[in-house]
Amino acid sequence: MDYLLTEEQQMIRDLARRIADEKVVPVRAELDEKEEFPWDIMKVLAQSDLFGLFIPEEYGGLGKGSFELCIAVEELSRACVGVSTTYAANALGTYPILLHGSDEQKKKYLPDIAAGKKLVAFGLTEANAGSDAGGIQTTARLEGNEYILNGTKQWITNGGEADIYTIIALTDKSKGPRGASAFVVEKGTPGFTFGKKENKLGIRSSVTRELVFDNCRIPKDNIIGRDGIGFLVTMKTLDKSRTGVGAQGVGVAQGAFEEAVKFARQRHQFGHPVISFQAVQHMLADMAMQIEAARSLVYSVARFIDSGAKEMSKESAMAKAFATDVGMKVAVDAVQIMGGAGYMREYPVEKMMRDAKILQIYEGTNQIQRNVIGQEIIREAAKKK
Repeated sequence: MDYLLTEEQQMIRDLARRIADEKVVPVRAELDEKEEFPWDIMKVLAQSDLFGLFIPEEYGGLGKGSFELCIAVEELSRACVGVSTTYAANALGTYPILLHGSDEQKKKYLPDIAAGKKLVAFGLTEANAGSDAGGIQTTARLEGNEYILNGTKQWITNGGEADIYTIIALTDKSKGPRGASAFVVEKGTPGFTFGKKENKLGIRSSVTRELVFDNCRIPKDNIIGRDGIGFLVTMKTLDKSRTGVGAQGVGVAQGAFEEAVKFARQRHQFGHPVISFQAVQHMLADMAMQIEAARSLVYSVARFIDSGAKEMSKESAMAKAFATDVGMKVAVDAVQIMGGAGYMREYPVEKMMRDAKILQIYEGTNQIQRNVIGQEIIREAAKKK
């Protein structure tokens, strides 16, 4: 379909696709096998100004929005979700500063982020606070002109590699979620260390580590926004970022679909190419419909967000849940079409299937997305009474 991209948006798509094809595809299997962080690719993305896509021009960015970011994320995900996760998580970690940071914080951090000089990570999840974001236990105690952080964040993308971390911690335990605040913590701050690198099923080139805070002292000015709005910062951040996860679902689905079509044209059984069999054609038809529907939804929601929408929780949850479910289903179907070959590491679809699974889990499981959608439906229905 023609999504009426502007000339500039087409250039962003073509640039991201060229980087994906020329820089990512040749090394994706090796990065996966060695669990190697894709620094070389990140440098290429930085040199291409793609890190500054969504950052305002006054801070050295290109001043674009969620839609352009989704275009780039989709193209990178078509080649490797591990690489696109590293790139997209940078935006996730940046949104708290972009949405709620002070002018001083924006001037201090955003130019280096836009230039790709410094990578960012978002620290929310803990051992007992995943879907229940309000269950965090990490604390930040104000003492004079400093906050003292104590606690552990778990499964943090870009952990240990990033230079800048946006962290959610409790400043008042008695208030529960309303007692959470958001902070900027820089790598190298005394009392801030990292746990082991996790060994994962998929996205193995994306690094996942614990963040450990042991009497970590940060300046009082490192609070994002004001005391007590950490949960609001989290929800607004996820509302903005979830379309990017949806774009990852579209991208991995597109990549898997293309591999399945190529294989089905080349593979012969009973004297005919596999693609001539109606059973395979029906699977490919379903895959193509699902991808186009997912892309349409993700693009529509991203444009809705960029229009200045104030409430987008339901829509971003829909884009994330639907598109990532499609990503998983299409990747599984691609393996099925390719049969035994699809199960082998010689072909990329087994990696795509492993990578796709996390998309249904991180940044809020797809079950949680359905809770969000359901709650919004109830709220909207109550308004109509």
